[in-house]
Amino acid sequence: MNAITSAEHSRLTAPTTFLDYETDAVQAFVDHAVTDRGADKRRLAVELYYAVRDDVFYEVYGADLSPEGLRASRTATTRKGFCLHKSALYAAACRAVGIPARLHYGDVRNHLASDRLRAHIGGDVFFHGLNTVHLDGRWVKATPVFNKILCRLYGMTPLEFDGTADSVHHPFDEQGNKSMEFLTDHGDFDDVPYEFVMSTMRAKHPRFLDGSGTGTVRGGSLTAEAQA
Repeated sequence: MNAITSAEHSRLTAPTTFLDYETDAVQAFVDHAVTDRGADKRRLAVELYYAVRDDVFYEVYGADLSPEGLRASRTATTRKGFCLHKSALYAAACRAVGIPARLHYGDVRNHLASDRLRAHIGGDVFFHGLNTVHLDGRWVKATPVFNKILCRLYGMTPLEFDGTADSVHHPFDEQGNKSMEFLTDHGDFDDVPYEFVMSTMRAKHPRFLDGSGTGTVRGGSLTAEAQA
């Protein structure tokens, strides 16, 4: 068990600069996602997981990586982004209903990336964002990132989450081939560590960033690449 103190609970359920759940946008997202805010915390975490996973379109191209662009309220409004955006929204939504939540980062090898995306990324190793949430007295990992439709296009089984076991990555695709594997674990953060995130993106994926350095390259979509 990984019990937390009341002070830790208060800190990890508070709004932050990026986990700005007191905004109308995040509150509306939560209201739409959950059936009853007074429900069991595990049930709420699961309902929010599927809302972020499937109702926020996963797209890596033309993504806003400015401080404003990575705030949960922006993603709740635009309903699109990739792991860095979706993990911030999930953490904020969980905190909005009293679930302690953190951001978690790592480097993963993605065997299913398209040739075009590999060219922008500089290989098949990606900086990746997910979450840890505190449920039933312990921390569990959750990755509400790859929406169901995109997974099916790429031949992956969508990641499920029941609030009791870690939901981390797709180890194999539907044919049993390697899909994703974790290489480096950067740990947990109470809020989006913006300078760390952006310095890592600049160092690892410079060709993925646009000319401003606060967004990703534009043109096309992962869905179109999967259907090509």
